[in-house]
Amino acid sequence: MEKPKPVGIWIRVSTEDQARGESPEHHEKRARGYAEAKGWEVKEVYHLLAISGKSVMDRPETKKMLEDVRKGHIKALIFSKLARLARNTKELLEISDIFNEYKADLISLQESIDTSTPVGRVFYTLIAAMAQWEREEISERVKASIPIRIELGKPVGGKAIYGYQWVDNKLVPHSQEAPVRRLIYELFLEHRRKKRVAKIINERGYRTRDGKLFTGDNIRRLLRDPTAKGLRRANYTTTNDKGNRILKPKDEWIYTKVEPIVSDEIWNQCNHILDSQKIKVKKPSRKAVHLFSGFAYCHCGNKMYVPSNSPKYTCYKCRNKIPTKDLEEIYHKQLENYILSPDVISDQLDQLDQNIKEKNEQLNALLEEEKKIHREMDKLYKAYIDDDITSKTYGARNQPLEERLLQIEDQIPELQADIDFQKIRYLSSDQILNEARSLYSQWQHFTTEAKRQLIEQITEKIVIGTDEIEITLSYIQSPPFSKEMTKGVANLDACPTNFMSQICVVSSNLPVAELRSHHLIRSAYFFSK
Repeated sequence: MEKPKPVGIWIRVSTEDQARGESPEHHEKRARGYAEAKGWEVKEVYHLLAISGKSVMDRPETKKMLEDVRKGHIKALIFSKLARLARNTKELLEISDIFNEYKADLISLQESIDTSTPVGRVFYTLIAAMAQWEREEISERVKASIPIRIELGKPVGGKAIYGYQWVDNKLVPHSQEAPVRRLIYELFLEHRRKKRVAKIINERGYRTRDGKLFTGDNIRRLLRDPTAKGLRRANYTTTNDKGNRILKPKDEWIYTKVEPIVSDEIWNQCNHILDSQKIKVKKPSRKAVHLFSGFAYCHCGNKMYVPSNSPKYTCYKCRNKIPTKDLEEIYHKQLENYILSPDVISDQLDQLDQNIKEKNEQLNALLEEEKKIHREMDKLYKAYIDDDITSKTYGARNQPLEERLLQIEDQIPELQADIDFQKIRYLSSDQILNEARSLYSQWQHFTTEAKRQLIEQITEKIVIGTDEIEITLSYIQSPPFSKEMTKGVANLDACPTNFMSQICVVSSNLPVAELRSHHLIRSAYFFSK
């Protein structure tokens, strides 16, 4: 008696299929019924659930299926329709060639195709081409509909990124995730290291939406995503022939406004740092013998260094020089104008007010999470008392809740203390102005290490020319200092004062013990955690 033909069943169910009630189980049952009617024996079932059909050749399940064909483990493959096997014509034909080479059959139930016959092969090729054409047509229709849907105020779909959620077809900040997302930006401004931020976030007990630890890549993606500053980006990626996602031309990108989590300024600062690190490749160093090492450049483009036998920053290429003492005095003078602008003070008052608000949001999120954990622990305990779960199950489920609760109980008082401290600092504009002046006046009392850390936080570049010096403090570029202004401390009083009023918010990680007055560094009108 002839052995029944060994066959496999291929299942890849689309979202549309499921919406029509066609579950994976539904498709498998249908294929098994067909095999039984033909007298075939089902040897394998290949599941590709929730996987796009654009490219399937590199999928582990596809490789396993093709290997089974080559080994003769299966002699036919049954699937619901061609579009469920693959929707790329090239891959469909490639699969067909492999099956033909090993004398195996392809059976598409909806199209009634049997590739063992000449007619079936021609029909298979035509249908495959139509599936690809249909896919391209759908893609074009979707692309054309996005601007119209946005104009009509309708959602354009897509998974909400961490920190946001869909509510009534609107993308809004997530009550628990948004404070964490904001905290990521703040920590990056302070530490300038993606992995360092991920470590801190993980140590505080926060996890990704999938419950996994944050990584440097997670942090980079969240920092780069413009949704946080109120601009959700859509229609900006596509898939190439290999199934890899690639960026579309920028003129095809579409932005929609949403409620921001951070300000434009903070988002731009973080991304500016990322851009700078990408260009420089190596991480910025925090150790330097001289104050402006790594920041001082000659007008010719080369970095300037202080030779061991000289008290001057020197360009080894063109021999341009400036005394280390003079450069510090010039920098100190610009720092004064940088701090004492009335517009700057006003901006920083606003920033402090916003900072307190954001810290309160973080606190409320922690308190809400604490309540939620208590509710979950109460439910678990009730289930244990009612004998609905075993003691082992109770312990396994309750332990992570207890650990997170302990973390929250540690974080809440720290955050409350931070809020209290900042509220006390927000007393009056006169106090803030006076303390800002004190920060400038106490520069000479800082240690070299304290000065260096301040420089690292707010300085982008210092270009020393033959006739002028150009200092860029974060995102502010000052008018050049003329060479005449650099000749002696007395001439520093003539330095221009019409600096731009914008100011960068930098972090407060200077060694407090090194400063004469602790509160000067913690004042958020200049430094913000």
